[in-house]
Amino acid sequence: MHFRIKGLPTEPFAPLFAMPDWALEKRGAVRRIADKAGYPCRISLTDAKAGDELILVNYEHHAVASPYRMRFAVYVRKGEQTFDAVDTIPDQLRNRTLAVRGFDAGGMMTGWELVEGAQVEGTIEKLFTDPRAAYLHVHFAAPGCYAARVERA
Repeated sequence: MHFRIKGLPTEPFAPLFAMPDWALEKRGAVRRIADKAGYPCRISLTDAKAGDELILVNYEHHAVASPYRMRFAVYVRKGEQTFDAVDTIPDQLRNRTLAVRGFDAGGMMTGWELVEGAQVEGTIEKLFTDPRAAYLHVHFAAPGCYAARVERA
């Protein structure tokens, strides 16, 4: 089974990097300079290096009219391009424990699995065997934050 993984679009986040810190604060966002490698950019699905500038902002990643409507904090990095690839798992997902959740076209959950990123392809295939599953959301299991969307390709 073929699948497509997508990061977040760049457009909603680009203006944030030009804002002063007080304006970010009014939006519930904060600027961070990575003190170590590993902060996960949800646009490019790559990890920041020490010294990279990031914005930590609350983002509604599942804007559906169902009880599963969701928003959470995400890191984004300036100048990144949206990850969008077929049958490719980015290292950022491959190297973490993940919670993968299936949803139908109405935003209702169809299934879920906890998996080590190294084995995520099997989980994607398993959750997509349910014909109701229209798409999957990947979350980082420990903090629970949104990582990426998976669609059938």
